[in-house]
Amino acid sequence: MRSSEKIQCVIAAVLALAGAVVLTVRAWGMRFSGFLLVGLAAVLVLELLLGHWAKASKTGRLCRRIFQTALTLVLVPLICIEIYVINVGSSDPSALPADAVVVLGAGVNGTQPSLSLYTRLTAALDYLEENPDVPAVLTGGRGYGEEITEAQCMYDWLTARGVDPARLIMEEQAGNTAENFAFSKELLEEQGIDPAENLVAVVTNDFHIARSRLIAARQGYGHAFGVPAKLPWRHLEVNYYLRESFAMVKTWIFD
Repeated sequence: MRSSEKIQCVIAAVLALAGAVVLTVRAWGMRFSGFLLVGLAAVLVLELLLGHWAKASKTGRLCRRIFQTALTLVLVPLICIEIYVINVGSSDPSALPADAVVVLGAGVNGTQPSLSLYTRLTAALDYLEENPDVPAVLTGGRGYGEEITEAQCMYDWLTARGVDPARLIMEEQAGNTAENFAFSKELLEEQGIDPAENLVAVVTNDFHIARSRLIAARQGYGHAFGVPAKLPWRHLEVNYYLRESFAMVKTWIFD
């Protein structure tokens, strides 16, 4: 085995071990990164095996070229999508005054907001304080392990910090982002706000803004922009940004 192949084996082993550790320590919240590391290790090993096969036969060389071409066709679009997601997530148009706000729900631990939801609520509170006359839809139903709906959790959190309850509209049925926007649209229209024409600020995590805007446009929101909420730890930001490029592909194809 050549030195380059030995290095490739070592790198694959390190990636696989790191992925296994990340998958095992659930408290880190980086399961996607763990699967990604294991997947990269598998790609390196497969490339190494195909390299040996290519030396032995024409069929091996053909299979290796097919594998490398397919890998390129997958990686290049994913990298482009990742760059787009990062660019959209890093912009901050929250200084724009909107006609309405939609705060997208996230997990609730019993009755308390999860870290993701807490950051969204903090961003929503800042925006609502800067724009005191704008109504807000709090959208999210009740999921597994949640004692109350996500909308109710957001309502309790915001009103406890001085937000006028009259400004808050609760949407407690949605189970995913598409439903968040669809059900919120109906409530906004009841308030005389047309999401197709009026400017709507969408509060969600920075990594989620690009996909949220895509889904909002499909649901008839003509002028939605994101108010980014950042997670406090860099490793979580990296994990979710990496995951989001794959989620964008899923949304484009299946949602």
